[in-house]
Amino acid sequence: MSPVSASSRLNKNLHQHYRSLPQGDVAQVTYVWIDGSGETLRCKTRTLECEPQGIEDLPEWNFDGSSTYQADTSNSDMHLVPVRMFRDPFALDPNKLVLCEVLKFNRQPAETNLRVRCRKVMEDVQDLKVWFGMEQEYTLLGVDGHPFDWPQNGFPGRQGPYYCGVGADRAYGRDIVECHYKACLYAGIKVVGTNAEVMPSQWEFQVGPGEGLDVADQLWMARFLLHRVCEDFGVVASLDPKPITGDWNGAGCHTNVSTEASRAEGGLQYMEEAIEKLKERHAQHIRVYDPRGGQDNLRRLTGLQETSSIHSFTAGVADRGASVRIPRQVGLQGWGYFEDRRPAANCDPYAVTEVIVRTCFLGYDVKNRLQIPL
Repeated sequence: MSPVSASSRLNKNLHQHYRSLPQGDVAQVTYVWIDGSGETLRCKTRTLECEPQGIEDLPEWNFDGSSTYQADTSNSDMHLVPVRMFRDPFALDPNKLVLCEVLKFNRQPAETNLRVRCRKVMEDVQDLKVWFGMEQEYTLLGVDGHPFDWPQNGFPGRQGPYYCGVGADRAYGRDIVECHYKACLYAGIKVVGTNAEVMPSQWEFQVGPGEGLDVADQLWMARFLLHRVCEDFGVVASLDPKPITGDWNGAGCHTNVSTEASRAEGGLQYMEEAIEKLKERHAQHIRVYDPRGGQDNLRRLTGLQETSSIHSFTAGVADRGASVRIPRQVGLQGWGYFEDRRPAANCDPYAVTEVIVRTCFLGYDVKNRLQIPL
């Protein structure tokens, strides 16, 4: 049996007693932010005198950036600026979760605050009605770093029966997945589905469709909920793009893209134009699609296990070994969306949606090689 955390074995009935105590008119508000790693989330909670009705009711706060890889000890205060509020599926109404941007002492965005640039880019393409849907894959691990429910001194059976599998010998950790799904729906996150993935203990949920900034906000909060739910169960949710070496699938964050024009009759031509632009800027996108400039994806995008090669760009209809896939139904009907399969599971969705918009819709001219800054 996979080892779970000591905290998860504490008396949950006793915990629930305190959870259910009345709290009067006050509200507990948990502020959530991205730390200096660009991958990890942090949080802390404060009490407000009444239930906040919107972002305008939430005060700015601060934290010690020297303890989150974001500041020096001598000038450590960082600003937390609330940008998006959600219902709290742990403390329940009237309590809230708040996604925050991080600003430095001089009110400039922190290095890992990529939301600011994303917001500006999305404002520039509002008239195109660009929609994204992001498919977040993740792997459940025991606290020892071994995949959840895998044999301690070996491996489960080969891949094949686990994708969308049913049964105790095929679906590892479904309770966690279902709790996370319901937590997201309660919070107001637009999760449209979930499924078991190809590697045992690996799962996926999908967020969207919606505009880039909105979907990215929701995906970050969905990740926070995933980590919190896993904390309650005493396991770890890993977004490592290749958690197990060998003939096991990696984990990505496939990103579906469409515009108002591509969703209309004859829209396939607009998708093909966008895909050609993505081809021309493949190397630039690889550098953005994981937090280490492509080094994480180097382990995942090998051309095997349903991935393309990191060294080349390919596109095709219904081809899960391509860099960009056009779904079969989209190819048949001639309109819809395309799927960029290159982003890693640990990507920053602000960076991914921003670079796709810059490349596809903000003036990059393939014929004349007109460059735009990333």
